Amino acid sequence: MNTMKEHGVGCTFCEIDSSRITNQNTLAYVIPDKYPVTKGHRLIIPKRHVKDYFVLEKSESTAIHELILEEKERLSEDTSIEGYNIGVNCGEVAGQTVFHCHVHLIPRRKGDVKNPRGGVRHVISGKGDYKMQDLLKSESL
Repeated sequence: MNTMKEHGVGCTFCEIDSSRITNQNTLAYVIPDKYPVTKGHRLIIPKRHVKDYFVLEKSESTAIHELILEEKERLSEDTSIEGYNIGVNCGEVAGQTVFHCHVHLIPRRKGDVKNPRGGVRHVISGKGDYKMQDLLKSESL
């Protein structure tokens, strides 16, 4: 296993200022998202430089999962949080802009979007509310 041996020169997450790290374990760390979608938005990042989730070693994905659970527990102290989205962008066409794997943990609150139905399905515009799509199709018949 390769912990911290691979480092991406010029990589935002490989050269992170340690003062931004709010939690960590031996293989991964947590930072607040610099451009949060909601209050409490966190990034969970492997310490080893890997381009995306599919290149992680099992031990790294386990370490990330453990930190997601720890952060969810911490964030749950905020009683306004009623749900979470967990997301990973893998590849430029999927919206990845920093090519060092990172997992988004996004707390959700009632009313933070007009219609939350479909959740992560909204990454492709118009695909989130699949029940509405069915309704529109049946009306056009």
